[in-house]
Amino acid sequence: MIFERKVAKRREIEMDHFIFSLNVTAPIFLVMVLGYALRQARILDENFVAVANRFNFTVTLPVMLFRDISQVPIREIFDLRYVLFCAAASTLCFWLIWGASKLFLKDGSLRGAFVQASFRSSAAVMGLAFIDNIYGPSAMGPLMIIGAVPLYNIFSVIVLTFEAQEPGKGRDMKKIRQAFLGIIKNPIILAIMLGLFSSVLGLSYPAILESAADKVAQLATPLALIALGAGFEGKSALAKIKPTIAASVIKLIIQPLVFLPVAIWLGFDGEKLIGILIMLAAPTTPSCYIMAKNMKNDGELTASVVVTTTLLAAFTLTVWIFILKMTGLIG
Repeated sequence: MIFERKVAKRREIEMDHFIFSLNVTAPIFLVMVLGYALRQARILDENFVAVANRFNFTVTLPVMLFRDISQVPIREIFDLRYVLFCAAASTLCFWLIWGASKLFLKDGSLRGAFVQASFRSSAAVMGLAFIDNIYGPSAMGPLMIIGAVPLYNIFSVIVLTFEAQEPGKGRDMKKIRQAFLGIIKNPIILAIMLGLFSSVLGLSYPAILESAADKVAQLATPLALIALGAGFEGKSALAKIKPTIAASVIKLIIQPLVFLPVAIWLGFDGEKLIGILIMLAAPTTPSCYIMAKNMKNDGELTASVVVTTTLLAAFTLTVWIFILKMTGLIG
C-alpha cells in the first residue's frame, strides 16, 4: 500500500514536470504555427517574411539586446566563468563539427552549409523567449548571448568563406575582408557591445526613451516567431534528407548530450543551465539561410535544416527541459 502511494506520488510529480515543460515550449511554437497558418491563408506572404526578418535583424532584436544588456548590472552579476563556458562550448562545437564534416561528408559543396546549420542556434530569439517563459526577465540570457552570438557570426563567416563553391584565392581574400567588415557593422554585435558599454558605465536614459525602447523590444520575439512560421516551407524539408537528419541530430541531441553534463559538473543550474541548453539545443537560426545563399554555399540544405530543427525542437526541447526539471537542476 505504501509502495503504491509512492509510485502514484512519483507519477504525479513526473506529470507536473512534464506539464511544466510543455507550458514552456508550447506557447513559443504555437506562435510559430500561427505564422504558418496566416501564410497558408494568404494573410501573410513572402514579402512580409523578408521585411519582418530584416526589420527584426536591424531594429527589434538589436533594441531588445541593448535594452536587456544595458539594464543588467554587469559589474555585480557578471560571471566570467559562465561567459567563457558559453564561448568555449560554441567554439568546440564549431571546430569539431567542421573537422568531422571533412572526414564524413564527401560532397564538399554541402560542407559550409552543413557546419553552419549544425552548430548555430537561434539563441537571441529562442533563448530569451524560453528563459522569459520560465524565469521572467533574466540576466543570464544576455550573458549567454555575450558569450555565444558574436562567435556564431564570426565562425559562420569563416566556414562559409573557406567552403564556398567559388574558386580563386584572391576572391577568397576579398570575401574575407568584406565579411569581417560586415561583422563589424553587424547590428546585433553592435547592440551587444553598446549594451555592455552602457551597463559598465552605469548610464541611464530619460524615461520617455526607455519606454519607447521597451515597446520596440517587445515586438522582437513575437514578430520573429511569426516570421519563422510564415517562412516555413514544408517541401524544403524533404531536400537532401540524409545531411539534413545528420545536422538536426547534431543540433538538437548530440551537442546538449555532450556539453550539458560538463555544465552540470561545473555547477551551473537554474537560469544559467537553461541559457546553456538553448545555446546548444535550440533550432537553427533562419539567418543561416541568408548567409549561406549570399556566400555561395548550399541554401537548399540550410533551409531544410532550419525547417526540420524548428519542427523537431518542439519535442526535443520539451524532453530536455523535462529532464532538467525532474533532476531538480532548474526551478
